[in-house]
Amino acid sequence: MRISRRASAISPFYAMEYGRRAAELIADGHDVIRFNIGEPDFGAPPEFLAAARELCDGRPLPYTDALGLPALREAIARFYSEHFRCEVPARRVVVTSGASAALLMACAALVDPGDEVLIADPSYPCNRQFAESFGGTVRLIPTTAADRFQLTADGVSTAWSEATRGVMVASPSNPTGTSVPADELAAICDVARSRGGWRIIDEIYLGLADGDGGLPPRSVLASDPEAIVINSFSKYFGLTGWRLGWAIVPDGLVEVFERLEQNYYICPPTPSQFAALTCFSPESLAVAEARRTEFRERRKLVLDGLAEIGLDVPVVPDGAFYVYIDVGSTGMTASEFCDRALTEAHVALTPGKDFGVAGAERFVRLSYSVGKSELAEGISRLARFTR
Repeated sequence: MRISRRASAISPFYAMEYGRRAAELIADGHDVIRFNIGEPDFGAPPEFLAAARELCDGRPLPYTDALGLPALREAIARFYSEHFRCEVPARRVVVTSGASAALLMACAALVDPGDEVLIADPSYPCNRQFAESFGGTVRLIPTTAADRFQLTADGVSTAWSEATRGVMVASPSNPTGTSVPADELAAICDVARSRGGWRIIDEIYLGLADGDGGLPPRSVLASDPEAIVINSFSKYFGLTGWRLGWAIVPDGLVEVFERLEQNYYICPPTPSQFAALTCFSPESLAVAEARRTEFRERRKLVLDGLAEIGLDVPVVPDGAFYVYIDVGSTGMTASEFCDRALTEAHVALTPGKDFGVAGAERFVRLSYSVGKSELAEGISRLARFTR
């Protein structure tokens, strides 16, 4: 059987690879602390689970409209007005089968063979794969701690070439947990827009951001209404396995997304959509906000523990649930550190090579999406290991 060049060239997702190795150790009877995967441990809110159980009463659950349930699109639009401080008409909300499908549809809509796409290094690895799947050429722009491991308007302006068609930005970011300051993100969008380029802004972790001066975080749509915004029910609401996300797109792309979704997967999961209507109730939003507070407490526990060990975190994260650790002082590469931490300390982490080239063998990502007792135990094991 001949395998496509695309499939042959794709790199492993190392977070999942270390997860597989951790599972093998667990199967052999070892207790492994898994800091490698970005999956909240809370699960879905109680109201969602109650609705999901009710939906399993034998009623028909047919395909929905490709763009999603109208009621869910309207609920997401209200959420942006009330939570992310910007007005979004429901007609521009596209419900998708997870944020991954939203990113895939966006790249299918915007990327042609030979198109250059600018992405930060480090960044979420699947974004590169999505763009390259449609023939795009991804240009990774190295970032530093001085820029919070994020793109800057000057950097985008300098990197932009005749072949560049757009830019992908994640704020807050996976793997660093850092955000682009609002004025800088607006400036990045201005640079791309002035050159006729598109802007895909990944706001998957925006609900878990610290916010600005006590106010909720603000969506980039407040400054760039024509940006393509990606978001998800997975992180803020804890619905990872239910595979439900959304995109907010300009009017001219709504029909394009509709045709793509009809042909790629017909519609998002029907039961997930109906149950997700409960996510925007006052009770479910209170649960989600309590979890955001819990993540901040976990972050402090991890940062304090790493500081005591002597492992450097060059930029304090302000969102998501990740810490990007500089392991250069240990004398090990990031891959060596992760391999030995897993086999000797039974702590699973993710090496920087999952996220790019710059600093790939110097940085390690730690996800604090597990409970406080596991965090404390994992940090204790890393302390013994590094000693």
